[in-house]
Amino acid sequence: MTGTRACRTVASIAVSAALACGSACTAGEPPAAAPATSTPARPTAPSSGPPALTGPSADALRAVERATGRAGSARVESTTVMGRELSLEAEGALGWRDDGLTGTLTITYTGGTTAETMRRLGTTAMEARYLPDAYYARVGDEFAERVGGRHWIKYVYEDLEDLGGGAGAGFADQMRNTTPNQAVKLLLTAGDVRRVGEETTRGRRTTHWSGTVGTETAQTVDIWVDDRDLLVKKVERGRTKTGELTQTAYYSDYGVTVSAQRPPAGDTTDFKELLRSQAG
Repeated sequence: MTGTRACRTVASIAVSAALACGSACTAGEPPAAAPATSTPARPTAPSSGPPALTGPSADALRAVERATGRAGSARVESTTVMGRELSLEAEGALGWRDDGLTGTLTITYTGGTTAETMRRLGTTAMEARYLPDAYYARVGDEFAERVGGRHWIKYVYEDLEDLGGGAGAGFADQMRNTTPNQAVKLLLTAGDVRRVGEETTRGRRTTHWSGTVGTETAQTVDIWVDDRDLLVKKVERGRTKTGELTQTAYYSDYGVTVSAQRPPAGDTTDFKELLRSQAG
């Protein structure tokens, strides 16, 4: 793989990871990452669907939506499998406020063809920092040598909106609206939502809810909720062009203090500028 192609590949895969792991806090379809890599689209709910859920089930789920939204932050552990292409694990703390997502995650590439590519390029894990206007990915020393010794790639959400072919369309809005209660909102659109029953989840007594959203690309959403109406676990399953997509996320320590500092400017390269320089 040439140096130019390697730079574009690592930089683009980092966008995919940002979407996949940021999505541990939401539900729906993130936009494609970038033209340099094949990123499977996640299934999404249709713009029109069954009537809004009503009755006791709706009341219970809306209480979860409100409580989880008000909590404002939580520790997150997630695993994501994107068919044959990529498997990820993520751990850290994320906060959600009016101005968007903030926090820090450690993302580890655990399997798939894309993970093998990353290993060959000397990167098996990265630190991701989410701020309201941009996302930062820390790369390894081997890749940093290819970009002037800088270890951080900065992805400004508004810049990603302008990626060729509409690859980044909707990215900025999604990152501003990424919260765990989005999964509950999606479940409220399911025509078959049901209360599965009481279960123990990581030592906590929870209520399990399940439903199916979408039509042509149906997606199942399962959530487990504790006695404070807070989300404890979420599982989403759907199909992509490369196979089944599954994401499981666990939430704990709601209200935890979350911080994400911008990396030093001298150790940071801008994604848009990186693509421009590699194309030149």
